Amino acid sequence: MDQRSSKAQFASILGMVANLLLAIIKGVAGIFTNSKALIADAFHSASDVVSSFAVLIGIRAAQKPPDPEHPYGHGKAENIATLIVSILLFVVGFEILMNSIQSIWSQDKNQTSINALYVVIFSIVVKEALFQYKNRLGKKINSPAIIADAWHHRSDAISSVIALAGIGLSILGREYNITALQYFDPIAGSLIAILVMWMGFKLGKDAVHVTLETVLSDEDTQDFWDTTLTVDGVKRIDMLNARSHGSYVIIDVKISVDPQITVDEGHSIAARVKEHLMDEHEEVQDVYVHVNPYE
Repeated sequence: MDQRSSKAQFASILGMVANLLLAIIKGVAGIFTNSKALIADAFHSASDVVSSFAVLIGIRAAQKPPDPEHPYGHGKAENIATLIVSILLFVVGFEILMNSIQSIWSQDKNQTSINALYVVIFSIVVKEALFQYKNRLGKKINSPAIIADAWHHRSDAISSVIALAGIGLSILGREYNITALQYFDPIAGSLIAILVMWMGFKLGKDAVHVTLETVLSDEDTQDFWDTTLTVDGVKRIDMLNARSHGSYVIIDVKISVDPQITVDEGHSIAARVKEHLMDEHEEVQDVYVHVNPYE
């Protein structure tokens, strides 16, 4: 196992353990303190456990070498894992939203214990720490699945902040007999649900974008163009497309060379183009070069 995969798998396992503990703590605390927002937050953490497991499977699949059936490698397994995470987020968010709306509609006034606040504060600290760690690691090793999982932690931290506000206002409403404030716990649950669904939609959109092999934009490929043109013998770039395969990029490029040179010389120029692109850009895993006569 290479260092990149080892770090990614450790991060996923760490996230799974932390989320499992948080889900249990928040779930039990939510039931005993009668907090809809905390129970919703517990479901959010539980979905993180499943998402981290999906990411872990995706990372392990992505590290497999290319084979005859997958000549471009298995990098998109990470994006498929990200898509699974997004679907889970959306489904869990919808369930939380329905339960919170039902609680508001039935005029179920909240009787939340102040102990719920301590649990939420602890959750915020842990989830933000996990976000910072995974986001930095994901960028360092160029793993879209780890970055997606990091933002899942950030969404959980934000949802805990919303839960903190909702629970706090509900407790104030009970203490000072302000009826309207006592509904803020299920209102916070609704807001958390909307946040969860939005994160699911955003991550799913990005994952589908890569899975459908949409080529990188002109801005993203400009460095590849510049590198190719520095190779001696390249007269012109006729076409250059780069596709993301999870943590790496595959490039297809057509170049024009002097029509008077031999086939062997043209092949040497193509080989140098491939070598330069892979040496100068660590995210490039393979390059396919087609040689045309310059006209």
